[in-house]
Amino acid sequence: MINMTERAASKAKEILEQKGIGPQGGLRVFVVGGGCSGYQYGMALAREVEEDDFVIEKDGIRLVVDPESAALLEGAEIDYVDDLMKAGFTIYNPNAVRTCACGHSFATAEGGGAPRPCH
Repeated sequence: MINMTERAASKAKEILEQKGIGPQGGLRVFVVGGGCSGYQYGMALAREVEEDDFVIEKDGIRLVVDPESAALLEGAEIDYVDDLMKAGFTIYNPNAVRTCACGHSFATAEGGGAPRPCH
C-alpha cells in the first residue's frame, strides 16, 4: 500500500524514540481536504492504533493510515529530504495528477477536497 525509504524510516524511528512513543504506536499518515490543490498531506505521532486503521511495518517503524486516507495514498512512497531548500518528510504519490509548488497538497483525477490558497 505505502512504502517508506530507509532514510525516512530511520528519521521516523529517531523521532518516535525522542518522543517516547512505544511499539504500540507509530507514524500516522493522513489526507485531509484543503491545501491549494484540494487535498493536503498530514503526519502525526500515533501513540495507539485505531481499530479500523491500516498498519504497515517497515524497518521497525509502523505506518498508521485511516481507511479514507489509504485510498488516496495507495502506492505512495514516503521519503525524508534534507537539503539546502528544505528538510522533512516528502510523499511521492502516484494518485496525484496535480500538485502544489509547496509539495504539501495534491489533486486526484477524480477531484475532491476544497482548494485553498498556499501559505
